[in-house]
Amino acid sequence: MLKELNHVIDYIEEHLTDDLPLEIISEYAGVSDYHFKKIFFYLSGFTLNEYIKNRKLSEANKDLLNGERVTDVAFKYGYQSVDGFTRAFKKWSGFLPSDVIKKGISKSFPKLSFIITVRGGINMEFRIEDKPAFNLVGVSKRVPMQFEGVNNEIVKLAQSITDEQKKEMHSLQNIAPYEIVNASYDADANFLKEEGDLTHLIGVLTTENQVSGLLDKVPVEACTWAIFPNEGPFPSTLQETMARTYSEWLPSSDYEVINAPSFSFTKMDEHKKDYAYSEVWIPVRKK
Repeated sequence: MLKELNHVIDYIEEHLTDDLPLEIISEYAGVSDYHFKKIFFYLSGFTLNEYIKNRKLSEANKDLLNGERVTDVAFKYGYQSVDGFTRAFKKWSGFLPSDVIKKGISKSFPKLSFIITVRGGINMEFRIEDKPAFNLVGVSKRVPMQFEGVNNEIVKLAQSITDEQKKEMHSLQNIAPYEIVNASYDADANFLKEEGDLTHLIGVLTTENQVSGLLDKVPVEACTWAIFPNEGPFPSTLQETMARTYSEWLPSSDYEVINAPSFSFTKMDEHKKDYAYSEVWIPVRKK
């Protein structure tokens, strides 16, 4: 995975002044758009959009230092107007493009390079499980892509589920894990959106194919799953587990993520406030 990520970084670097054919980026990494965005974010701390924007502005700063005109630099890096470029540059650097030319001040944002770093020596529990084909069945909607904090649109989705929908989900549920799961898939392919949207489904796993019009059905092919159990304060422990899965376990493992929905479930502790047991299920294959 690190090799593919560094290839992506090189590819971006070669096309900073072009209209990036962004669908190629996830193909370089060999994973779906959504999984790639998560891997990139958890490893770098930046969204892909933020990284590309920062690199463009950093190179623009160099060009201004070398005497290029503000107008030429603005259009070179894809801005539609000088005003738009000036606002973006000021927000990023804290000073105006003209200050670079007149005073020689500058700011830089270096190209990323991904390497494996051993951190903390903390064990990460996981198991590998092969699973036959099944359907994710439940209630879904398009929501903003968000890797940290509470996603309010998902909260609204959960609150919208009717008793009738809950009853049908319960009747269909016939394959482990026998829990209400949160699944994410079908992320926007447009990497230049700040985050983009994806489809989020709250539902169950079933081998049944007959589903009423009250619920959505997403077929999932037979595959291998890497499963990461975790227990602790909710939601911070779950989010930390997801971050470590993508930033630590995946790059150093013998597995790679495949293009299928990932999902998780959470069981709140009845006796401890904001404390839960959760599992994160990631679809993988051997490299």
